[in-house]
Amino acid sequence: MNLNSSIPDGALRGVRVIEMGQLIAGPFAGKTLGEFGADVIKIEAPGSGDPLRNWRMIKEGTSVWWQVQSRNKRSIALDLRSAEGQDIARKLIAEADVLIENFRPGTLEGWGMGWDALSALNPGLVMLRISGYGQTGPYRDLPGFGAIGEAMGGLRHLTGEPDRVPVRCGVSIGDTLAALHGTIGVLTALYHRKVNGGKGQVIDVALHEAVFNVMESLLPEYSAFGAVREAAGSALPGIAPSNAYRCNDGYVLIAGNGDSIFKRLMAVIGRDDLAHDPALADNAGRVVRVAEIDAAISVWTATRPITEVLDLLGGARVPAGKVYTAKDIAEDPHYRARDMILAQSTRDGYDLEVPGVVPKLLGTPGTVRTSAPGLGDDTDGVLRELGLSEPDIAALRDKGVVA
Repeated sequence: MNLNSSIPDGALRGVRVIEMGQLIAGPFAGKTLGEFGADVIKIEAPGSGDPLRNWRMIKEGTSVWWQVQSRNKRSIALDLRSAEGQDIARKLIAEADVLIENFRPGTLEGWGMGWDALSALNPGLVMLRISGYGQTGPYRDLPGFGAIGEAMGGLRHLTGEPDRVPVRCGVSIGDTLAALHGTIGVLTALYHRKVNGGKGQVIDVALHEAVFNVMESLLPEYSAFGAVREAAGSALPGIAPSNAYRCNDGYVLIAGNGDSIFKRLMAVIGRDDLAHDPALADNAGRVVRVAEIDAAISVWTATRPITEVLDLLGGARVPAGKVYTAKDIAEDPHYRARDMILAQSTRDGYDLEVPGVVPKLLGTPGTVRTSAPGLGDDTDGVLRELGLSEPDIAALRDKGVVA
């Protein structure tokens, strides 16, 4: 069996990925690999498909989110709960480099597709497993979504205003962080297999661990000092000044926390007394008097429009920025100059602007080669590549194994 693909050259050309995940974490990892040339075959349940197809805002019967999350993928509608569907999945996995799954731990084992069975079938297989709590430990069998991972990982405790209900950041950051950690794991495992002659292996990513990994000094501060970091609104605790400040037409973020940057910032706002105060020469001193510094900045910004504030601070080389909305992003020339807003024609017959590819590889850049598939768009093609005949495919379709 040989799964051929007409996908153009890319950094991951020749890497074949089977994606069994749904919704966010697993599919985001598949999206990232696909953007750099991997052939991603997405397995979906016949009839319903990935629930993300129907999440948030719908156009022409499909979520516009789907158009981003599933670009560069091929869709095969396959019933993994049937013995024949599991057999087809095993054949696909036998020819694959990577398997992505984000089912609850034990699900694949119940279908006869645990790691021991699949690695015996394909010793070079790299298997990315994303779950709420990981494949081991006392919580492994509990259901876990990204929001719960954000809470357990320590992030939700820090979001929002002090003594208020914790808030989320507005996107499924826990899922995405898990996906990015999983992608790093996949690429590391593929490198080890190719360069070091290693075998395939499992990448076990827990949602809460992916969040915890980016929590900076949260745990060391508790370990060393017994300090429990608390929510601080828009400020960055322990680093000053870095906050959101009200202008007369909105808010700006100003990060004046470098020693020389602080002096330039104070000069712009007319506070040379603070700029040359020896007690404020370094971050430790500024943290002690952060309320005074923030008040001085706020008095200056409050009477000015955002554009004036940004012009003056930009001229003084002080990092500052407007709080962007979707409209601001869509109209920003810098986004467009860096190909971060792409025009994409959907299979539903309309054009859509979507985010570009990150990161930027200058030699083998990521691309959007195909738009997101309809459910089962590639079922017949993938099955033919496995060597199934047209009568075989028709029989499977009659039984509801494929669609």
